[in-house]
Amino acid sequence: MRMMKLTLLSLAVASSTFSFSHAVLAEEAFSKLFTEAKPILDVRYRYEHVDQDNALNNANAQTIRTRIGLQSGKWYGLSALIEADNASRVGDASYNSTRNGQGDYSVVADPDGSEINQALLRYDHQYGSAVLGRQRINLDNQRFIGGVAWRQNEQTYDGALLQLKPLSGLTLSYAYIDNINSIFGPGDNRFDTPANPANIEGHSHLLNLLNLLNLLNLLNLLNLQYVLMPQLTATAYQYRLGLDNLTGGNQSSKTTGLRLNGAVSGVSYALEYARQSEYASNPLDLDSEYRLAELGYTIKNVGLKAGYEVLSGDSGPGNRAFQTPLATKHAFQGWADIFLLTPAGGIKDNYLSASLPLLGGTLLGKYHDYRAEQGSSHYGSEYNLSYARPIPGIKGLVGLIKAARHDAVDFAVDTDKLWLQVQYSY
Repeated sequence: MRMMKLTLLSLAVASSTFSFSHAVLAEEAFSKLFTEAKPILDVRYRYEHVDQDNALNNANAQTIRTRIGLQSGKWYGLSALIEADNASRVGDASYNSTRNGQGDYSVVADPDGSEINQALLRYDHQYGSAVLGRQRINLDNQRFIGGVAWRQNEQTYDGALLQLKPLSGLTLSYAYIDNINSIFGPGDNRFDTPANPANIEGHSHLLNLLNLLNLLNLLNLLNLQYVLMPQLTATAYQYRLGLDNLTGGNQSSKTTGLRLNGAVSGVSYALEYARQSEYASNPLDLDSEYRLAELGYTIKNVGLKAGYEVLSGDSGPGNRAFQTPLATKHAFQGWADIFLLTPAGGIKDNYLSASLPLLGGTLLGKYHDYRAEQGSSHYGSEYNLSYARPIPGIKGLVGLIKAARHDAVDFAVDTDKLWLQVQYSY
């Protein structure tokens, strides 16, 4: 019933926003939806090894993710997509998938199961687009809203996404979502906890589009991006997250921020600031900040980058630090995934990275130094290294070797991770 109401609302929005004449409709054949359809096939095998300096047994996980689907053609801007995923263990279950009951092993968060990854209807127009259904949503650099595509079960969103492009360079994005299909799915069982639900739920309501910013108990994503000039893109956003069943609702939040990024004379940059407060059913009193400053430079095909990222902490009761529960977190603060939940004292991450072409592939290295935002704790440091290369002879086949070493000081434990991966995309 909730999705039916959402469907009626989205159709009303689309019909009031986009119009075209009956005469134009007669010019395209409905059969294009089928004759121009394209199959989707993606298969990814991965071996993941985790060695932690604690009482847990080392994890050795072999998993394979198979994705099949169909992308229709377009008929006057209308199209559809359906996509199904299966993640399966290969060999012994000598790892904790968070659902297999192997709590004596380190975590590799890739549970077995099959799920509809995406199932959506889409309308594209010269002034924007509208998407309804289960979909992938990646906003900006995915620091706040992303799909966590690194894990075998991708994070997708049930809802509606409206993007308007009324002027050249200007994009207004608004999304309403009443369910998030997390990486811990497709289903819950007796081993799940409030910190890793398969579905992150909120409350669904009919929307009053004239009163977007006063909606309660749902997830609102509002993102306004304007390319002011080739050297500067400005993005203003507000994300209202009603995450009722995630850690007791204490990660429900309202985050408002501004991001500036671009490139000048070969030097890329990003500056960002955001403020976070409590929202919906969150019992905590939040008042935390996010800050980012980043510079990059490419010389003779070698890409260099340095950055400073801060997620502030709070000395009050409970963990009231700045959190990013729907981010693609693996891409930030190190590949060892030590800081998936921001510590109560916050975190300051000083990082350096370098990438260069090598033997037909790309070599990437990163270094992080982690410290508490409040207090003098030194959390530790981390080294990341990866090499990715297309495999000759088979179009769409790519190999990857990747490693992370986290040296703990005042937080967590020493952690080593290694990945070997082969992926085929058609």
